[in-house]
Order: sequence, then C-alpha cells, then structure tokens
Amino acid sequence: MGLNDDWRRRSLAAVWHPCTQMKLHAEGLAAQPLIPVARAEGVWLHDHEGRRYLDGISSWWVNLFGHNHPAIRDALVRQLHTLDHVMLAGFTHAPVVELSERLSALTGLGHAFYGSDGASATEIALKMSAHFWRNAGQPAKCRFVGIAGGYHGETVGALAVTDIALFREAYAPLVRLAATVPSPDARAAGEGETAADVAERAAAALDGWLADHADETAAVIAEPLVQCAAGMAMHHPVYLRRLREICDQHRVHLVLDEIAVGFGRTGTLFAHFHSGIRPDFLCLSKGLTGGTLPLSAVLTTDEVFAAFYDDQVARGFLHSHSYTGNPLACRAALATLDLIEQTDAIAANRATSDRLWAQFAPLNGHARVRHARRQGMIFAWDVESHRPDFARRCASHALARGLLLRPIGTTLYAMPPYVISEEEGAFLAQGALAALDATLAEEDHGL
Repeated sequence: MGLNDDWRRRSLAAVWHPCTQMKLHAEGLAAQPLIPVARAEGVWLHDHEGRRYLDGISSWWVNLFGHNHPAIRDALVRQLHTLDHVMLAGFTHAPVVELSERLSALTGLGHAFYGSDGASATEIALKMSAHFWRNAGQPAKCRFVGIAGGYHGETVGALAVTDIALFREAYAPLVRLAATVPSPDARAAGEGETAADVAERAAAALDGWLADHADETAAVIAEPLVQCAAGMAMHHPVYLRRLREICDQHRVHLVLDEIAVGFGRTGTLFAHFHSGIRPDFLCLSKGLTGGTLPLSAVLTTDEVFAAFYDDQVARGFLHSHSYTGNPLACRAALATLDLIEQTDAIAANRATSDRLWAQFAPLNGHARVRHARRQGMIFAWDVESHRPDFARRCASHALARGLLLRPIGTTLYAMPPYVISEEEGAFLAQGALAALDATLAEEDHGL
C-alpha cells in the first residue's frame, strides 16, 4: 500500500469530510478517491507520491497569492513568537487593532466585529441588524430578504437567507426562511434585453416587495456582482446602486456578502466599489487571510455601532466565540493586505484576467458551452449536459489531468490564485478543455 492509499484509508475511517456524500469516497468503489495532500506551493498541491495538482479554484476560493507564500508565512512565524491567542473580551492586541483600522480606512465603515468563517459573518450581520432595530424601538423589523440563488453559508441563521434547494430542503424544519426576490443574473436576459435591464427588473421586484413589507424587514442581503454558488451568476453593477437607493427609501439595512468576491476577485478591491456605494454591513472572509487561517469580519457604520452603546448589557451586541480576533489570523490578514498593496494586485489581476481569457478561447467558443463569462479573476462556462453527475465526472477527469476543478451543476468555472503564470494558465486552460471533452464524450456514448 502506498502512502496515498494509507492516508485515504485512515481519513475514511476517522474524518467526516464537508458537504460530501462519504460513500462516493468509499474504498473499493473508486468513484471519487480522496487526494491526500502532503504540501502546497504557489498554485500547486502535491500528494505523498510526487503527483501535483493545479489549484484551479483557490481551494474553495480562499487562496489569493499562492500556497505557502513566504511573506504571510514569515508574518505568522513572527507573530507566533509573541502572542498566539488571547480572548478579545476585556483584552485587545496590536494585530486586531491594526487590521480593524486598515479595513475601516479601505471601506469607510467603522468598528469591525470578528468571527471564524463566512457563515459566522452572515450570522453576525443578521443578528446585528435585527438587534439594531430592536434597540431603535422597532422590534417588528426582524425578518430578512435574500436573492434567488443566493448563498451565505450553512449554519442555521445563514441558511435562512441561502436559496440553494439542497440545503434548504434538508434542514427546512430548523430554518426561519427569509423572503426571496428575483436574481439580477444577466443570463436571464430576454430578447433585446441587456444585463442592466435584468438588473433593473430584479431591483423593481425588490422595491415592490419592500413597499408592502418594509415594516417587518431588517435587512436585504446580496452578493455583489457574482453569486458564486448559483453557478457564478454575474450581474450588472447598476443592481447594487438600485439596492442602495431602495434600502434607503424603505429604511432597510443593506448587507453585502463579499466573503467570496472581496480582496480583488472582481477587478476592484471590493466588488461594491464597481458601483460606488457603501453598504450598512460588509461581510468578509475567505481571502481575508490569503487562504491561510480561518477568519471573518463584519464591518458596519457608526450609526449601527452607536445604537448598541449604552449602560444596559442587553442593548450590547450579544455574540462571541472563543477565537474572536485571533492574533495569528489577524496578522495573516495584515500580511495579505500588504501584498495587495506591494504587488499592485488589482492592476496585475486585470492583466492576468485578460491573459487567461485569451488562453480560455477554445472553451469560450466550445460548441457545448453557453454564456462564457468573466468578472475579474472569476471565469465561468455553462455546459449543455443532461447528466445529473456532470460535475463529479468533470472534476474526476480534471484530477486525472493534474487539475483541481469543482463544477457547480453544469457550470464549469475557474478561480485560480492571482499568481498563476502564463505557463500555468495554459495548463489550466488546456486541462479544463480536455476534462470537459472527456466528460461530454462519455455522455455522448452513454457511458
């Protein structure tokens, strides 16, 4: 038995893997064998037997500057020599203060509240919004509005505003579902319509809903520019401007979930910069630490903070977890922000996006591809396939070619680390095309 096989066996016996039907990995079936990763460097993941895989999805959209980046690694080592962790209740420390100051300067939003992951950030923002209205003497404003196809995490509160049927149906008895309004997904354009027309139509639907329900609504939550889990559904920036106007008109908070699309993914530092607006709450995670440690942050306005500033404990924000504002994670985030500035990552990403888009030309023009699209460093292609297992089969063919891709339904997408070279980009583009062709060939031959 080789090292890879040994680690697969031990993992199957001891680990429950996330968002996974474990039987697909079962020994003997060989349907989707686990890939034991021994180390990672740049855009590459290496197993225990010398095989490597190009990380075409940034390990679930978290990695920005490649794995094991020396600047982030060195910052973590230095921090570990001074302070590993201290609780943030009654204490503070330099990394959390410095990170909060920098995020505020970048976004124009005030005090930062920290969690561990994206779902935690969603929970924090929703609770904070509803509690704000309670403190403001409007406790009836405690419900939320989400966008069709939206994804904001898988904890019970986050599931309330997540419109992915698989998750909602499995846990429906536990969830207080939010209202759902139409998505501005540009793919919904009818004949003669533009992406901006679809955005305006979706915004009008929200406006109509809030006209009747604003008195019971605390907040609207949306993913700016790209609804990633909905198959990389992309929309026009005018939608965000209309959301801001509508929320202001109806006195409802606007929560923007930039967990997946923040820190340069869409071509600007934050996706809402494309629209020139400011949300009431901004949720950040994933790329916040460059893909090294779990950390999330919720930024909000001084008005919201002031509503909790009181002598009564019950009017304070009642939320915590043991590792809130962990110094190591905050230090990794600061090193990541340094890299964004020092490498001029936003401008560099635009050039990289153009280069990759040219390398993806055979995919863009593929006979079975519809709606080839990109937004910054996010690329997607809808595939004409009738196989319910298209995503699993395509991912397997990609792995066989040394490439990590995980299609969503019949949408193939790529979201590589920013540091991908021209040669690595060619490997990604050629491997994705070959994996797609192999998957479709099986379908056409009834395999």
